[in-house]
Amino acid sequence: MHIGNLRTALYCYLYARRHKGIFILRIEDTDQERFVPGATEIIYQTLQECGMTHEEGPDTGGKYGPYVQSQRKDIYLRYAKRLVQLGGAYYCFCSKERLETLAEEQSGANGEKTYKKYDKHCLHLPKEEIKRRLAAGEPYVIRQNIPLSGTSSYTDLVFGEISVDFSDIEDNILIKSDGLPTYNFANVVDDHLMKISHVFRGSEYLSSTPKYNLIYDTFKWERPQYIHLPLIMRDAQHKLSKRHGDANFDDFIKKGYLPEAIVNYIALLGWSPGDNREKLSFAELIAAFDIAGISKSGSIFDEPKLRWLNAQYLKELSPEEFNRRAIPFYEQSKVKNKYDYAKLSALLQSRAEILSDIPDAVDFLEEFGDFDNALYLNQKQKVDAAVAKAALTALIPAVEAISDWSLTTIHDSVSAFAETSGFKKGQLLWSARIAVTGRASTPGGAFEMFDLLGKPETLRRLKYSLERL
Repeated sequence: MHIGNLRTALYCYLYARRHKGIFILRIEDTDQERFVPGATEIIYQTLQECGMTHEEGPDTGGKYGPYVQSQRKDIYLRYAKRLVQLGGAYYCFCSKERLETLAEEQSGANGEKTYKKYDKHCLHLPKEEIKRRLAAGEPYVIRQNIPLSGTSSYTDLVFGEISVDFSDIEDNILIKSDGLPTYNFANVVDDHLMKISHVFRGSEYLSSTPKYNLIYDTFKWERPQYIHLPLIMRDAQHKLSKRHGDANFDDFIKKGYLPEAIVNYIALLGWSPGDNREKLSFAELIAAFDIAGISKSGSIFDEPKLRWLNAQYLKELSPEEFNRRAIPFYEQSKVKNKYDYAKLSALLQSRAEILSDIPDAVDFLEEFGDFDNALYLNQKQKVDAAVAKAALTALIPAVEAISDWSLTTIHDSVSAFAETSGFKKGQLLWSARIAVTGRASTPGGAFEMFDLLGKPETLRRLKYSLERL
């Protein structure tokens, strides 16, 4: 599910919950050419992972079903024929070849094909001819009859008064040649029959909403309230797009973001709670959500900000829950089944921003080998290669003498040794940590690294590094 679609669903959900309304899941699958097997299951799974439950839908039922548009084909055709009778639509028998010729006739100044605006060729066909051609089984579509002149206006709850000239709108297709409706028609019919009060959708539909309103008005149906949402941008010039990757909910889950952090972040993409809060629970989002807080301008998707927010959520997990969520990422690392995951999690929980940071943070445990002795240099602790060599020479016998290998004993034994060794404790620990990890940065200090590696491996690495010095 694209992040933009998820945000639209989230705003619908928050608004419904805030106003004690009903959140409905409807599967809009009438464009069979773009149908992707498994997509419906992804919608169910994503909403579930994000904590958005629906009262009515294909899987829960409800009094306005079916909730899958491809199963409502007869309903749409019935209303389309009624719209024809009311003068709001008409049968069109134009062939693909004629439509292509029409595009040629509307070529631009440099010969390029321009937008195929239909010329109402079939609008005034005699009723007898229409009956004859329908009876003969000729392929047809049903087109909306847009007035040639005039203006349509409506009030959007975010963007205010919107006016569009009918001359800028095409007689778009309502029922396709396969008998299925287009989005333009199916949603109007379903929104009316399902008693939808508020429609949230992207701002790219601002200029096409008048053609939906024409259908409402022709049927003498009440129009819903419209809330058009600002675009989510990749940068100042480009929309966040699937083509550029990292635009889907599942992309971020695989990267180790928590669903609750994603929900929190996308809620703030185009909406503000009216204060400086950046971390809000679901309950807080519901309590604060107000259409007045929705912005008209697009919002840039700032992944570093999402990383920061995700880190806050990771820190608040219980140690057990953090470890549970981290396990799949340990399984992807080089330490799989070789170390105590709970011990690793205790070190990483306060440091990780996203769970996919974990493999890089722990792989050093299995990548130990040649490293630059310059890593020992530490001006603050007054350590260089010579000091490190002397410190390790003194420390190894003290480590060999530790019998009860536990974090507490390691800490107490090495600390006690430091007091009489002639070295500062910081010099010993810095030298020891570099010696057993070969890394400038590690998720824990020397004590924690000793505990993770175990006594035999700790001593092997200390002696190996001393030899290299």
